[in-house]
Amino acid sequence: MRLYPLLFQTVLRRMDPETAHHLAFSVIKAAPFLGGALRSFTAPDPSLRVRALGQEFPSPFGLAAGFDKNAEGILGLGAFGFGHVEVGTLTRHAQPGNPKPRMFRLVGDRGLVNRMGFNNGGSAAAVPRVERARLARKRPVIGVNIGKSRVTVVEDAVQDYVWSTERLAPIADYLAVNVSSPNTPGLRGLQELEMLEPLLTAVRDAANGTPLLVKIAPDMGDEQIDGIVELAKRLGLDGIIATNTTISRAGLTAPDSEVERMGAGGLSGAPLKDRSLEVLRRIRSVAPDPDFCVISVGGVTTAEDVRERLAAGATLVQGFTAYIYEGPFWARDINRGLVRAGFRGNAAR
Repeated sequence: MRLYPLLFQTVLRRMDPETAHHLAFSVIKAAPFLGGALRSFTAPDPSLRVRALGQEFPSPFGLAAGFDKNAEGILGLGAFGFGHVEVGTLTRHAQPGNPKPRMFRLVGDRGLVNRMGFNNGGSAAAVPRVERARLARKRPVIGVNIGKSRVTVVEDAVQDYVWSTERLAPIADYLAVNVSSPNTPGLRGLQELEMLEPLLTAVRDAANGTPLLVKIAPDMGDEQIDGIVELAKRLGLDGIIATNTTISRAGLTAPDSEVERMGAGGLSGAPLKDRSLEVLRRIRSVAPDPDFCVISVGGVTTAEDVRERLAAGATLVQGFTAYIYEGPFWARDINRGLVRAGFRGNAAR
């Protein structure tokens, strides 16, 4: 595992980040073919099992949306130790996303700036892949993240989300409504309560009982966060995912010229750690009921980071950016660290 930092410094760091992602992902997709040999090395300890959203999660630690955009590597990612995999963001219409380059590393800050723009093959195309993954005897919990198509005007967003919900909710273990990416024009405006309530109501009804969460941005004030949490509770949603990437560039150690060269996009990784934790604590102050699921994501790197989120009230924890820096066995290392720290899930037998 210590070979990965050397590989990153000498080879992967010199590659375009998106190209390196596709190369690594091709290896991950092949992981299920390695069978029990890999799984015996990476499988989460049974003591980590967590019951949430009507499912038993093998570990509280999972992979955030954005890595497996088209639901192509669910079983491979599970084989590397993630307790759940949130695929997407998927949209009603297939779309190429924003022009390249659109992903940039901030190595010194252990961060990432992206303006991918929901590049994906469309909701309908992902259906058979999710269905196949669900048939596997050993698989992670499968979350499906949905968003608004770029070609869909904001006024028609409800119908756009409902279309994807009708196709994906029946095969998802849970559904996540993404209204918080900064890379689709007009999307974050859907977080305003007068727009969010009819959207979540329609998606909830179309989901027909599939657990439903809404993913929010870190760039909101306390009053807006409180309002969304209260709305989610009132509508009977199952929880909130906090947080998406940030448009802030505060606290970076990278030179301003380097940051400006990267341009617009959402910042993820270690620079988001403190704000993500603040938002988690704010949500739990408004929704203390443990049955209300809060998935904490943003700036998670170590097992201690995961343990801190769980102690602060997170039901589950997700990561993404640190996967680029920590390597393929990151989830395994997180899970083993949780065991050493004495964490025991509420479904452990």
